[in-house]
Amino acid sequence: MVATENEVLHAQLRTFFSKNLSVEVSSVDADLVQAGILDSLAFVELLAYIEKEFGTEISLDGIEFEDFRSVAKIAEYVDAHSPVLKV
Repeated sequence: MVATENEVLHAQLRTFFSKNLSVEVSSVDADLVQAGILDSLAFVELLAYIEKEFGTEISLDGIEFEDFRSVAKIAEYVDAHSPVLKV
């Protein structure tokens, strides 16, 4: 079975949380803020990772925090904004 692009993104993002923040995300739909996983420091690390890994330039002025509440939402954001994935 071939993984979909979203499944690959989900796996990459879950790996980021595991390796960089030492946290296992239970589900791609889990609320990262409510679970205490995504605080302000982790959010900054996540944004830096997304910019570097996916070639995305994130403007803090236009950012909607709701787009980063779960791994699934983050994957949607990356998919919509990454020039690397548009190839």
